[in-house]
Amino acid sequence: MAAYEHIIVEKKGAVGVIQINRPKILNALSFGVFGEIARAVDELESNPAVGCIVVTGNEKAFAAGADIKEMQPKKFMDMYSQDFMDIGGDRVATCKKPTIAAVSGYALGGGCELAMMCDMIIASDTAKFGQPEITLGTIPGLGGTQRLTRAVGKSKAMDLCLTGRMMDAAEAERSGLVSRIFPADKLMDEVMAIAEKIASMSQPVTAMAKNAVNRVFETTLAQGMDLEGDLFHATFGLEDKIEGMAAFLEKRKPNFKNR
Repeated sequence: MAAYEHIIVEKKGAVGVIQINRPKILNALSFGVFGEIARAVDELESNPAVGCIVVTGNEKAFAAGADIKEMQPKKFMDMYSQDFMDIGGDRVATCKKPTIAAVSGYALGGGCELAMMCDMIIASDTAKFGQPEITLGTIPGLGGTQRLTRAVGKSKAMDLCLTGRMMDAAEAERSGLVSRIFPADKLMDEVMAIAEKIASMSQPVTAMAKNAVNRVFETTLAQGMDLEGDLFHATFGLEDKIEGMAAFLEKRKPNFKNR
């Protein structure tokens, strides 16, 4: 694994884990943090032994927002000429392998946006989500108005973006932002079990499934159905499809070879 200053990157079995490691400032997100996360995703995505990637923080905070000390002096041209997107701030969203955000404590502003870039969010019962940029005289800039609205709908997104309030894990799950909730002391064990299950599947098939689900937000139903059909048919050219169905009929665990 490469050396990092702001994050910890580990490979645990077939699961890659990216942990934001700035505990003194509640894992605030800086240009440096986003740049390192992008490099870590590159590293884990290119590793054929990794089948799923988990992004997390610590029990107090997934990430409590952007590093305001870094951002406060910046002017329009500073951000226009190089913002977070330019340094790979959305790299998690473009990862072809399945990604899970494991969220405890605060996931606010950029932290909420980073979590939403992942394929699913699994939260502890202490998690708090929000887009409080309005209280700082600005608006979300990494998908907070876009991904949040797609996840929870217009009314809830307007509520959060215009008031800056936080919502707890239970409300986030009810709203469709969060997939599952676990006690804080069990969160990482549960997330790793889910990630290991995903990683045990055929990697080309998980990539196809992920592609099909994500395309919902960019196509009509007819176009999406065409894509799903094409990808479904493509799985019949994989050795893993043959193995998966044979294992089912033979009542045994499949031995996928990712081809």
